[in-house]
Amino acid sequence: MPQFKQRQFLEFEKPVKELFDQVVQLKQMAEKNPKMDYTDTMQQLEQSIVEKRREITQHLTPWQQVQLSRHPDRPYTHAYIKRMCTNYVELYGDRNVRDDKAIVGGFGQLDGQTVMIIGHQKGINTKMRQLRNFGMANPEGYRKALRLMKLAEKFNKPVVTLIDTPGAFPGAEAEERGQGEAIARNIYEMMRLKVPVICVIIGEGASGGALGIGVGDRVLMLQNTWYTVISPENCSSILWRSWEKKEVAAEQLKLTSTDMKGFGLVDDVVPEPCGGAHWNYEETSQTLKSYLIPLIKELQSIDPAVRVQQRIEKYSKMGFWEELPQ
Repeated sequence: MPQFKQRQFLEFEKPVKELFDQVVQLKQMAEKNPKMDYTDTMQQLEQSIVEKRREITQHLTPWQQVQLSRHPDRPYTHAYIKRMCTNYVELYGDRNVRDDKAIVGGFGQLDGQTVMIIGHQKGINTKMRQLRNFGMANPEGYRKALRLMKLAEKFNKPVVTLIDTPGAFPGAEAEERGQGEAIARNIYEMMRLKVPVICVIIGEGASGGALGIGVGDRVLMLQNTWYTVISPENCSSILWRSWEKKEVAAEQLKLTSTDMKGFGLVDDVVPEPCGGAHWNYEETSQTLKSYLIPLIKELQSIDPAVRVQQRIEKYSKMGFWEELPQ
């Protein structure tokens, strides 16, 4: 059943919003008139909400999935850590310039297994979004992530990364401090890490901003997420000099979780509650955890040298190409 708190709704979620508003009104009426019993009516409306959510999410367009991945109520990295991990200790700073709030990470335990968990964090309100730069990391963020991965390697602990970014921060100061080098260095070093690495796209997976913590033995995507080299809006602005074609761009980019798995770029798709992850943080987190734990055990059973070689081969085989005869 949905939790009836203040919620935000996307344009295509309006049928759900209408039912949701009716339940809120009934709850208010029940508080004003305690003698009246609205239980049956509310249960029917709640069931209708669940059915409508399921109906809507069964027929989403690629652009609607992009919108859902950006839903303001969607859980971010800290929400998953809070629900999946115990004894989590956050670590800060790149030991060079500063602490980038757009990327968070630290040691935590998944059912007793200590892991280094790292991810993008967008912020849950306007002030926090500004503090965390809307999940767009500077070079310091990627260098912090690499420092934490190397720390995990030192203590032989698996690495789990949670990806949710519209891209690396494109400001001039970020480029001056080596944004491209920081991302390239992470890709190079992640390919060679001797510990298991699992990457999960939990929201937006855009360009190098995602790849900076996105190289792993296994890559998962939540159902209503996207992963591609450029956002639909930016693709539209380049090809058609306007954002108006963003829906066409989303369709042509083949950026959905289903597309990515079909291309062999990700290993599995993690299902979300009907309507999307923002309807039930706990269920989404526990579902993801149920995927992570057996994967970690599977990867730990492989010799580190073999695991690194398999990772290199995995990425070497990606893409489509054709060799012309001599």
